[in-house]
Amino acid sequence: MTAWSYSSIKTFDQCPKKYYHLKVAKDVKDTPGEAADYGTAVHEAAELFITKGAPIPEKFAFMRPIVEPLAKKQGTKYAEIKIGVTSDMKPCGFFDKDVWYRGIADLLIVNGSKAWLVDYKTGKNAKYADMKQLDLLAGAVFIHFPKVETINSALLYVVSQEMPRKTHQRESLAAYMGVFDTQLENLSDAMNNGVWNAKSSALCGWCPVQTCEHWRPRRR
Repeated sequence: MTAWSYSSIKTFDQCPKKYYHLKVAKDVKDTPGEAADYGTAVHEAAELFITKGAPIPEKFAFMRPIVEPLAKKQGTKYAEIKIGVTSDMKPCGFFDKDVWYRGIADLLIVNGSKAWLVDYKTGKNAKYADMKQLDLLAGAVFIHFPKVETINSALLYVVSQEMPRKTHQRESLAAYMGVFDTQLENLSDAMNNGVWNAKSSALCGWCPVQTCEHWRPRRR
């Protein structure tokens, strides 16, 4: 099966037809909007502050109270680290031919047997926080850093300053990497059978697959 990531399996779960056009046929592109550009700017500001001590721009001053403690943590800091894992749970490069899972950690701090894992979010609040994203990243970190036994993970909502947290232990590595086993089985079936059923939802107006029977113009 083709390599997958948290975002790609979520796309498949949301709508197999959308996944097909974006990832398999590749006849449609999902053009990033203003929200994506804003998220990129926030990530860059946090990365430069934590890893290089660069001042946070005034327009992102609201982030300071929540990112300053991260900058003070001891350990080796990795920003936007790309992690690849093979299907037999071995470490590999992000673009290796045998890569199975791909993940990008916004911030990883490794200090001996402990690590801190943070993913920045620019949503208004943490109401729909999905901790499975952290499970996958934590599992991949355990695979790439064999000395790490405990990971303190968090989704960092920089606007609302919320931080849903979870502690991950090496002994549960297999469970973390298996959080989307059902969805992956369904994806494998779709790949083998060539059946990509469309799902209707409130997000159809934002979908780039305008040939779908469920697509409708977005309400303004």
